[in-house]
Amino acid sequence: MTLTKSVTDILNGTIDAVKAVLPFEVAVDKPSLFTQPFTQHSVGVLIGMTGDVRGRIIIDGTEEIFGKIGEGMFGMVLEGDMLESFAGELGNMIAGNLSTTIAQKGFEMDITPPTVFVGQTKVYGFEKAFRLPIHIQNAGILEVILMVELK
Repeated sequence: MTLTKSVTDILNGTIDAVKAVLPFEVAVDKPSLFTQPFTQHSVGVLIGMTGDVRGRIIIDGTEEIFGKIGEGMFGMVLEGDMLESFAGELGNMIAGNLSTTIAQKGFEMDITPPTVFVGQTKVYGFEKAFRLPIHIQNAGILEVILMVELK
């Protein structure tokens, strides 16, 4: 499997996972490549990937966006600790769905428990990453950052 095909499968799997998990209309911008550092501004979820696909996923958004997603999924307003916990679970759902999706393409991948960041954080420790902006109807934009290291 070529590196380009592997990255394409992972990016497409991420898009499929987001669409499967979120009960909203979503539009996905073209992914862009960037180098470190990544600055997370409000709320972010980091999940590690192990197996054939190693690296990290960061789901970055504002409290408002995570709040609107939570309200759309559960029918109630989430704030404070509940919102932060929800952000971690949302990351877990997306990464878990990605793991299942790309297993169908022949990859073995497992995920680590989510780590939630609140406030501004700079993330280093990767050479290149893909930024995948996801426009969520009536909520805003979530950015999925994929830092992928293939074996």
